[in-house]
Amino acid sequence: MSNIRIGIVGYGNLGKGTIEAIKVSPDMELVAVFTRRDPQTLQIDGVKTLHIDDAPNYQNDIDVMILCGGSATDLPEQAPHFAKMFNTVDSFDTHAKIPEFFASVNEAALTNNKTAIISVGWDPGLFSINRVMADAILPVGENYTFWGKGLSQGHSDAIRRVEGVKNGVQYTIPSDEAMDKVRSGSNPELSTAEKHSRVCYVVAEEGADLAKIENEIKTMPNYFADYNTEVNFISEEELQRDHSKAPHGGFVIRGGNTGDGNKQIFEFSLKLDSNPEFTASVLVAYARAAFRLNKENQFGAKSVFDVAPSYISPRTAEELRRDYL
Repeated sequence: MSNIRIGIVGYGNLGKGTIEAIKVSPDMELVAVFTRRDPQTLQIDGVKTLHIDDAPNYQNDIDVMILCGGSATDLPEQAPHFAKMFNTVDSFDTHAKIPEFFASVNEAALTNNKTAIISVGWDPGLFSINRVMADAILPVGENYTFWGKGLSQGHSDAIRRVEGVKNGVQYTIPSDEAMDKVRSGSNPELSTAEKHSRVCYVVAEEGADLAKIENEIKTMPNYFADYNTEVNFISEEELQRDHSKAPHGGFVIRGGNTGDGNKQIFEFSLKLDSNPEFTASVLVAYARAAFRLNKENQFGAKSVFDVAPSYISPRTAEELRRDYL
């Protein structure tokens, strides 16, 4: 059986992580990386680099296109565009806008007999699956999601798009007190601000209005407006020295009751040295599913809820039953 042929759109941290994940996937091969930059400026060992405008010429050479752009402005435009030409996988992570994003990608993919799996990663993605499982298994209870401590790719991308910002990162900090309450099984009512805080480190352009930048970050809907947000202005040197790693992680916890008041705690957690590399690894696994679903004529947009675990595994059904069931 021939390998699944993969294309990548975007060569930021997520795109770089996707290349590494494909290297350790024996049933896949990377055809090309497509970029908005001048491809000649990207020197990637053994990888063809092309301008994003050349992508339509590769419709017969690529089985799945993995979209590695940001959720703020890239994916809302790119995902429907590429779903007209390719099977796609993306990591759109603006939770509040997922329904409308799904609808736009679904229309493009359905019309062109393509399969597009949206919002793939760990949250949304693996955490989403565990929220649904916990809710189904423990119908009497409450779900709680905690992120961090870690560097958020999506929120950092949103910071960098603010006018006057040269570079920046954002850390999500979970409240230990809130997590302890949840693990006690008391199912507390917690506001958004009680569960997390957000800490931003920003490198401003020379002469930029710092107060304006801080206000725009703190009031940004869907990202910072509902949280206690701290904005720190630092130099480019400090950013590179102290914030070049991308650790992250988090918890999905459901406190539930069964029978005569027996408390049950469902918990799933991740601890990641590299957020983008782990997210990329999830994208690559779901690219396998997009390819298989398309072969079965399951067209249109899908989410992780629609994909059985066997579709993301390189192992046969027999191997899965023997080794993992």
